[in-house]
This record gives sequence, C-alpha cells and structure tokens, in this order.
Amino acid sequence: MEVAKKEKRMVPLEVLLKRELWRETMEEQPDILYGVVCQPKKGEDFTLVKTQCRRFPGDPFFSVFALFDGHEGCAAAIYAKENLLDNILSAIPKNHSREQWLAALPRALVSGFVKTDKEFLDRAQHSGTTVTFVIIDGWVVTIASVGDSLCILESAEGSVHYLSEDHRLEFNKKEVERLIASGVQVRRLHTVGGTEVGPLRCWPGGLSVSRTIGDRNASTAIVPIPHVKQIKLSNAGGRIIISSDGVWDSLTTEMVLNISCGLPVVKAATEIVEEVVHLKGLRDDTTCIVVDILPPEKLSPSVAPSMKQRMVILKSLFFKKSCDSSSKYHRELSEPDLVEEIFEDGSAVLAQSKLSNAVYVQSVHLRDLPD
Repeated sequence: MEVAKKEKRMVPLEVLLKRELWRETMEEQPDILYGVVCQPKKGEDFTLVKTQCRRFPGDPFFSVFALFDGHEGCAAAIYAKENLLDNILSAIPKNHSREQWLAALPRALVSGFVKTDKEFLDRAQHSGTTVTFVIIDGWVVTIASVGDSLCILESAEGSVHYLSEDHRLEFNKKEVERLIASGVQVRRLHTVGGTEVGPLRCWPGGLSVSRTIGDRNASTAIVPIPHVKQIKLSNAGGRIIISSDGVWDSLTTEMVLNISCGLPVVKAATEIVEEVVHLKGLRDDTTCIVVDILPPEKLSPSVAPSMKQRMVILKSLFFKKSCDSSSKYHRELSEPDLVEEIFEDGSAVLAQSKLSNAVYVQSVHLRDLPD
C-alpha cells in the first residue's frame, strides 16, 4: 500500500536570502557614537559612560550611559555613579545566556536601584539624586529612571519615543495621588504673606519629585523604585537624548529634536546646552548626553563613501520624518518603524510591580525602619 507523500512547499531562494540577510544584520552589533556636554552651576550633575562592557570575555560589548542629578549636595550622585552599575550586574545570575541576561535586566535594574539606595542611606548622609540609567546591548535598549532627568528616542524612521517617566509632581498626577494616599502633604512653598510659589513639593522633605535615590529626611513615600522600559530597535538604529532638568525646564521635546536634527552627537549636545543658556541663562547644572545607535559600517575600508551615500546615511539616521517624508526616494530607502516595546513597568510599589517575583529586589528600605 502506497502512502501519499506530503508535498513540501518550496520557499523561493530570494525569500531565503532575504531572511538570512535580515538575521545576519540583526545579529551584528551596532556602532555607538556619543557626545556629553555639561555646563555646571552647582556642580551636582554627574555622568557615567562605558562603551566596552562585557558579561564574559569574548562576548559582544554593551554600553552604559547614565545621568545623576544630585540635590542637597553631591554625595548621593557620586555614590550612585560609583556603585549602581555593579549592583545591577550582581543581581543577574552568572550562568545566564545573552537572551536570559537581557530578559533579567529590568528586574536587575530595580534591584540595583533599591540596593544602592539602601547602601547610601546606611551611610547616614542626607543628600539625594535623580538617576536615568541606559543600557544598550545590540539593538536592545533598557532604561531605568527616577526623578526628572528625561530620556527620549528618535528612531531612524522618524518616530519619537519617551523612554523615561517624569516624576516631577508638577507633571505627574498619578504620583501626586500616590503620595497623598500615603499621607504625604503635596503643596507649593508658602511666602510670608501666604502666597504659593514654585513647583509642587511633597512634605516632609520639600522635594519636587516623587522618586529618588537617597534623601534620608524625605517621606517614606519617596521611593527609589525606577520606571523601567525595554525596547528593541530596528537595524536602522536611532538617536537617544538624555538630559537633566536644566534642559527640560527650558526646552520642549520638539525644540530639543529640532536643535539636534542632522548634527553629529557632540555638536548636537553642545547646541542643546548652549540654547538653554541663551534662552534663560545658567540657572542650574545643565547636562546633555546624545547617543547614536548606528548600523555597522558596510563599506570596504579602501572605498570612501560617495557624497550620495553620505546623504542617504545622514537622512536615514538623523533627519526627522516630517522633514522629508514626502520624498519618494527617502520612502524607498527607509524601512518601516520597527521599534518594539519589550517591557515597561512604572509601579512604585514592589508588591504591585511586574517584577515582584524577583527575590533580589526585596530589599528593606531604611526609611521604613523604626528609629
């Protein structure tokens, strides 16, 4: 008895080649270019830049970009700069594969923030700091943030993504509601005549943000648990801009993107900071980090790129979609926007967080302990 053989569907060679090319391209590591510019006023802004971090010898590099904006002194910012990365990495088991490592990063970031906060408070110092912490591993970008140093992404295809959450009470209704529900008083400063001035603040402590590292004298409702987001870029890359509140108090997102449009990273960061000083003077520490995540160079070292190739690269990497979306030539060269959101959690309470099953984030906050 003959059994009919199931006919196999043949995949065209062209499709197989495209799939293989896509797979190889996505496995290649992007090139990372960055510029950091700081105009100090109080000397409380600090940055951390590491572009050649490795999990193990022989592994591809991953990069770290972080901004620490201290207040009531710089001790908390310096401590976080020196210890936060180690606390994050120590929270991930050593035997993890790269895929497992990336999946564990959001939990490890929460663990690292909470541990760093507890360690600093154990030192009985009173300053605090906001933190925006970015890890770039291949095309995957993972961000954790507390406070008001914000981070945005403009993809190569022209879409804009907010990678951090603004924890300023003036702009975050949910955080205000959380603090009030915890018994915290939220109001502005009162002058002698009773007039309210300045941004919303929480009392005790007088902070204008709801999440920080440090701040021993603040309410127990001020927590170090970061907003965490993880995304994956297309192989066209994109540009990340991280800035302290000295920038965002003066410039809108649209203004920042317009200023940096088409500029190399160092020039872009410089122009953003200079525009802040030009508009309002130097009122606060003003720091900007611009990071370009670029497709790896494909040209032979012996062949210089033509002017036409340079313009294509420039347009596809740095120009906003609104600048040239009407161009048929540009549409043919651009890939669809493939920024994929892998993970996001902004809970301020570990028990309610998507990450609550991570044993290593169950650190007791010193501010919750009795005197």
